[in-house]
Amino acid sequence: MKIKYLIYTLLIVGFGAFVTYRIIDNQSKKNESKDGMNVALNVSGIIAKTQTFDNTLSLSGSVEANEEVEIRSEVSGIVEGIYFKEGSTVSKGQVLFKVNDLELRAQLRQANTKEGLAAENERRAKLLLQKEAISQEEYDVARADYKLAQSQGQLIKVQIAKTSIRAPFSGKIGLRSISTGTYITPMILVAKLVNIGKLKITFSVPEKYASQIKTDTDLNFTVSGSKEKFIAKIYAIEPTVEIATRTLQIRAIAENKDRKLFPGTYANVELPLDIITNAILVPTEAIIPVQNGKKVLISNSGKVKEVNVETATRTDASILILSGVKPGDTILTTGVMSLKQDDLVKVKIK
Repeated sequence: MKIKYLIYTLLIVGFGAFVTYRIIDNQSKKNESKDGMNVALNVSGIIAKTQTFDNTLSLSGSVEANEEVEIRSEVSGIVEGIYFKEGSTVSKGQVLFKVNDLELRAQLRQANTKEGLAAENERRAKLLLQKEAISQEEYDVARADYKLAQSQGQLIKVQIAKTSIRAPFSGKIGLRSISTGTYITPMILVAKLVNIGKLKITFSVPEKYASQIKTDTDLNFTVSGSKEKFIAKIYAIEPTVEIATRTLQIRAIAENKDRKLFPGTYANVELPLDIITNAILVPTEAIIPVQNGKKVLISNSGKVKEVNVETATRTDASILILSGVKPGDTILTTGVMSLKQDDLVKVKIK
């Protein structure tokens, strides 16, 4: 019996010792886990410092002809002659095509006859007035008839002149849509005439840069399919910001003597802004997009601190910081997406 009680006692003591061991072991593991969470994470970073920055804004724009017009006829009629070659260069005032004017010339001869008769009646009435054979009123009627006949003749001459369609400026004319014998009306587009000796570059800048834009500023631009950089000069600035897009429209002019540029193409514009002498630039990988803007992480006494920043121009590798970061701040550049406020970090400065 005593042996049986002794065995029970040993079993109870052993079980109690096992339970105590497990409790102590679990508590030890919890403490180790808790301590592991507070281990500082190794990350990379930079020290923010000021530098001189040539602020250049990259924008998209379009290339437009310096002058462009649709050639149409002001009068209706049969085309009796076409005097330009498609795709050729024409001079200002050159006759492009001619509309038949036989009917108008017949009307002009009739008007000239009436004008001659009215002129003779006015001359006779003037002589009779001098002899007091007619009243002043009768003479005024004869003179008015003469003036009316003159104006009718001048009107027909203007209409005849409109049958010869001339180039309004020198340039290159495009493909024509008529042939000799076509009955043309003012609704029919004959061809397009463009002046491509100079080209306009039109683009828009965000309103926050509006105060930095000035006329006579040179800029560089490139076009699709070519790595060559072209130079243009700003000559006009829209006086108001467009409300819908909050942008300011700018227009520059570029020489095109070699005819390498074509209207309607896309332009990549590099617009120089004010040189910033105390600029702070951070690597693009340090910027974290958030709902209300952007933020960066800085190391403050070994702990992560989230800072909202205002950014401006972006280069290939860096972003200009306008506010939120000051010189001397340690900005984290790796692990930024997995860190949060007050995490422990050990920073390796690049």
